[in-house]
Amino acid sequence: MIFHAPEPPVEIPEIALTPFLLEGAAARGGKPAFIDAATGRVLSYAAWADAVRGTAAGLAARGFGRRDVLAIYSANALEYAVAFHAASLAGGVVTTINPLYTADELRTQLADSGARFLVTMPACAAKAMEAVRGSSVQEVFVFGEAEGATPFDSLLDRRDPPAVPIDPRQDLVALPYSSGTTGLPKGVMLTHYNLVANIVQSARVLGVRESDSLLGVLPFFHIYGMVVVMNLSLHVGATVVIIPRFDLEQCLQALEKHRVTFAAVVPPIVLALAKNPTVARYDLSSLRAVFSGAAPLSAAVAQTAADRMGCDVLQGYGLTEMSPVTHTARAGDAGLNDLNRASVGPPVPNTDARIVDLTTGAELGANENGEICVRGPQMMKGYLNQPEATAAMIGTDGWLHTGDVGYADDRGRLFVVDRVKELIKYKGLQIAPAELENVLHSHPSVADAAVIPIADDEAGQVPKAFVVLKQETDSDSIMKYVADRVAPYKKLRCIEIVEQIPRSPSGKILRRILMQRTREKPTRSAP
Repeated sequence: MIFHAPEPPVEIPEIALTPFLLEGAAARGGKPAFIDAATGRVLSYAAWADAVRGTAAGLAARGFGRRDVLAIYSANALEYAVAFHAASLAGGVVTTINPLYTADELRTQLADSGARFLVTMPACAAKAMEAVRGSSVQEVFVFGEAEGATPFDSLLDRRDPPAVPIDPRQDLVALPYSSGTTGLPKGVMLTHYNLVANIVQSARVLGVRESDSLLGVLPFFHIYGMVVVMNLSLHVGATVVIIPRFDLEQCLQALEKHRVTFAAVVPPIVLALAKNPTVARYDLSSLRAVFSGAAPLSAAVAQTAADRMGCDVLQGYGLTEMSPVTHTARAGDAGLNDLNRASVGPPVPNTDARIVDLTTGAELGANENGEICVRGPQMMKGYLNQPEATAAMIGTDGWLHTGDVGYADDRGRLFVVDRVKELIKYKGLQIAPAELENVLHSHPSVADAAVIPIADDEAGQVPKAFVVLKQETDSDSIMKYVADRVAPYKKLRCIEIVEQIPRSPSGKILRRILMQRTREKPTRSAP
């Protein structure tokens, strides 16, 4: 059974990404496109457009052109969207890099992507200069000043950038890195058409409009922040309030001061909004929607956050290889949401989804668990220089295999159960860590939680939980709480109390760290 969006298809322009976004910038003039929450600095739409064109001309004057790669190694900043779109307008490809990467990790991505120029920020400049030694990078630019790097502002050129012919369906514009379903990070080749498609699709269903102010705490190097915040906002004419990294107090201050109306976040932030007592000190009445993606969100946490803040809390689903959005709940649509906070909603327009059997690959019907497969105009061109990995991800029938397990109800609303490779196998039965984490999050004493498999001689694997407490309790009572709410084979066999759960910048639980910790310090499971 193939599931579709409830809305009709949207028209996707055959146009390069940056000209598509520049179309409305001039008319918006002095309206803020980006505001730096920490400094109060503002970049207006007119200033952004001028800076993009001038920087594109400066890049072209240095010989940067069609299909050249520019790397951005920086936290969120006003200049981020300038660097990204200047490279795009010059005909280049942008590979975005986590500013927390070590010099070695940075060097690996620079080498794999073939980056010609690197843009960074002062705090990362030393690592950047170390990483480019012996690489293909010809020059390092910095937002501000740093020893050995060229100031980014020096790229501004008064001349118009040269016109560069772009084939939107074939030419790449973004090269973020993803591990896909397995293995090491791989360059995800996203075309101009891919990103334009997902911006138009997202605009149709998320309800973000020109009058909105968006919270810009999601990292722009991640596809979620890049498309759903930075580029979607530029398309509709909204304002992004930038926060370089997540700090709850700074986020709350920005939400209140700038009257933010739409907050695209990750589950740990929703968890904080739902349970942290600090939230009560701030006026968040401007918020009309909180949108959570990139990792599973407990339905209980979503409902608690919605009740506390008096606004919609919606879940969406996607992956880097799909630019990224494939599904989302619709704001204010009770017919679709039905107050079921566990669902990530139906597909977005122009996107098909189906569920296939984990063993046979046969297509399943509604309410049957299997692997989630998707297809649409936002689907990547493939992995850079990785034809075998591409073929493993995208079948000959054109469907992309997500590696996620879930089901769709009879309305096409998707429920994500867990990752294929993260399922715990207990005597042949499958246990989804996310299901147990959802139960743990509903416990009044639990602030955060993660579940991993541990080896067991009799069962093969059993679930172990790592729990962050917000008030004192004991492990036995938590284990009983979970056992009372799940089938007997799913009950937790041990709990470890920890200070925090390791997560990626996008909010995904870093289970490999917890599994490594367990291997180094084995724990005995309860019967």
